[in-house]
Amino acid sequence: MMKRRVVVTGIGLVTPLGTGTRTTWDNICAGRSGVGLITRFDTSDYAVKIAAEVKDFQVEDFIDKKLVKHLDLFVQYAIVAGNLAFADSGAVIHEGNCQRVGVITGCGMGGLPTIEQNHRSCLEKGPRKISPFFIPMAIPNMPSGHISMQLGAKGANLALSTACAAGTHAVGEAFRTIVYGTCDMVITGGTESVICPSGVGGFSAMKALSTRNDAPEKASRPFDKDRDGFIMSEGSGMLMLEELEHARRRGATIYAEVIGFGATSDAYHIAAPPENGEGAARCLSLALQDAGLQPEDIDYINAHGTSTPLNDRCETQAIKTVFGDHARKLAISSTKSMTGHMLGAAGGIEAAFTALSIHEQIAPPTINLDEASPECDLDYVPHQARKIKIRAAVSNSFGFGGTNGVIVMRRYEE
Repeated sequence: MMKRRVVVTGIGLVTPLGTGTRTTWDNICAGRSGVGLITRFDTSDYAVKIAAEVKDFQVEDFIDKKLVKHLDLFVQYAIVAGNLAFADSGAVIHEGNCQRVGVITGCGMGGLPTIEQNHRSCLEKGPRKISPFFIPMAIPNMPSGHISMQLGAKGANLALSTACAAGTHAVGEAFRTIVYGTCDMVITGGTESVICPSGVGGFSAMKALSTRNDAPEKASRPFDKDRDGFIMSEGSGMLMLEELEHARRRGATIYAEVIGFGATSDAYHIAAPPENGEGAARCLSLALQDAGLQPEDIDYINAHGTSTPLNDRCETQAIKTVFGDHARKLAISSTKSMTGHMLGAAGGIEAAFTALSIHEQIAPPTINLDEASPECDLDYVPHQARKIKIRAAVSNSFGFGGTNGVIVMRRYEE
């Protein structure tokens, strides 16, 4: 039986660079940073005082005020991004097709700020002061649940929690769901919002975050010799994936075609990748195999590129292992240099950026890359976006627990 083809027909973004796909994408291509001082809480006692917060989010423009107060921010971001992707696709859900429309989302940590608040209430005022909405506000599957309820999508309703690979795994599973024939359309991506005392404190305790507090916009420096950790970020990136013939029948705009997905485990360490990037390399190879492509068919990689000393070195090694001599011909960029690291949302955001890169034939820049580390010696598109021919592209995500995900997309051709 012929493999069902899957295309991207809608994109919705809520990021520190703006609410809405065009706003975020224009800022990405212009090389603007969304990083600044934390405003959510008092950071006087914290070593880390910077993050990439969503700044222009007017939730009442999208969600009824009565509902908003019962939604953690990670759910709010997902609902808005999901609705933007759905609207962008021009699709209609009705009684005749609702059972063929799914929602598959990813997040890393769920409603951590809500957990903080209710824990504080419990300790200070007793268990009777815990909100009855506490649990449904905090659990990780509420983004997919609320999106499906709002849109009337009655197909697969799933939520993946695989740390920083969650968004990519969600997109990959949505791709498979359509290939297997379970659904014809799936709204998918990632969401996260844990810029709160315990979130920042926890990652800071791991020595994972940059402490470049005096120059926030310069702090996210993937592949640079002076990188000192990642920047916590938040937001949501959602895509509408759709079976090709279904999309063509309704005249949908097609950004890119999703053609491959790989998932592997390092089976090595709770937080660190192996020095040779072996798990990431296998994941890249599996994704290319699933796509039916050779390494030389890829023109662009949206790297995981976290700005941590270990990740950037190991990811570069994984790319060299898989792509061989072709690795030096690839355009590679880390959009985290501008957005910061959105944790479980990163894969959704970056899948959207990959589709937009293919659609507009632009490789976004890696900003703040003033001098690359000796072991990071590939073309990371420093400082300025580049107009190039992109036939096919890859988006990488790697998470704590040694979990890896890779998506492959190509330019749509009939």
